Amino acid sequence: MEYDAFTEGVAPGGLRSRSEIGILICYILDYVGKPFSKDDLMELIQENGFANYFEATSAVSELIKNKNIEYSDEAQRNLTITKNGRLIASQLNSSLSLMLRQRASSATATLLKKRKTEHENPVTISRAEGGGYNINLRITDGIRDLMSLTMFVPDIREANAVKRNFHKNPERLYSVVLAAVIGKKDIVKSALEELK
Repeated sequence: MEYDAFTEGVAPGGLRSRSEIGILICYILDYVGKPFSKDDLMELIQENGFANYFEATSAVSELIKNKNIEYSDEAQRNLTITKNGRLIASQLNSSLSLMLRQRASSATATLLKKRKTEHENPVTISRAEGGGYNINLRITDGIRDLMSLTMFVPDIREANAVKRNFHKNPERLYSVVLAAVIGKKDIVKSALEELK
């Protein structure tokens, strides 16, 4: 395979061919199987060093032009694979190394799980009167709120840290708060030990 793509930001084992980058994009969108945010696709490719950001952006444009992928919404935020793109993903994905396909599948599954957690457990950050920020953390079961907690922090850095840590394990917060209010000290102690 001819190397014809920029390699800045590409990890060892990443792609250096424009055609392979297009195949990877089709592979990822086929793996997802539903509309997928263009921003998430670019984040996935960039954070894992699969390909150069500009080459990946160019590949998306080329794939749209060739009707291999398309926008699934008028705002042009979400991409979906077409029948032609599925054909590319199934017939040409073997040109990508097995290790790269496994890394891409694993990274995609991790990102999808993260987005699902963020969707089901929304965080709202708003400026507090007199300075600082109020953060509302909600835990849902997908249908109804199980818990809603609002807290104050002095600055936006701390607010973003709370949001990041909350999304890592919202179930732990729910368990600790529930255990604390019903008096299950052993559960609270166990959860606090996990943080060490």
